[in-house]
Amino acid sequence: MREADDVYMGFAGQDEIVKLLNELLEAERAGARVLAESCRHRGAAALHDLLRRIERDEAQWCAMLHAQLELLGATPSPRIGAFHAKAMAIADLKERLVFVNRSQAWVVRRLREMLPRVRDDALHAKLDEMRRSHEGNITLVDGSLR
Repeated sequence: MREADDVYMGFAGQDEIVKLLNELLEAERAGARVLAESCRHRGAAALHDLLRRIERDEAQWCAMLHAQLELLGATPSPRIGAFHAKAMAIADLKERLVFVNRSQAWVVRRLREMLPRVRDDALHAKLDEMRRSHEGNITLVDGSLR
């Protein structure tokens, strides 16, 4: 049983894991950039600390995903997700934050879908921590927008 192939056992194979990690890396990179640029928005003073906090969080997950891809012997994607352009097209900062929250929720959904299929305990723990962090960010933004 221990020597059975991960895919045969219902776990995600390395190619699927690499694809997910790169997809998340691109999304996190886009999120970090959106938040950094949003800090310069003329109406951002009241939300500055929140924006910076979530930006740092996104950057932390970029670093983690990048490192995990390298550990797998994969090349981390250099791209920035399409989310960046879509978010920056929203002029109203509060509406943009609502959109950021939808992106955070998308990351949570992707992680919830994949976590049961990640066999590597260390990677599983890091991705689960990322999920919880994004759930916390959603709560913070929701509270700030009320």
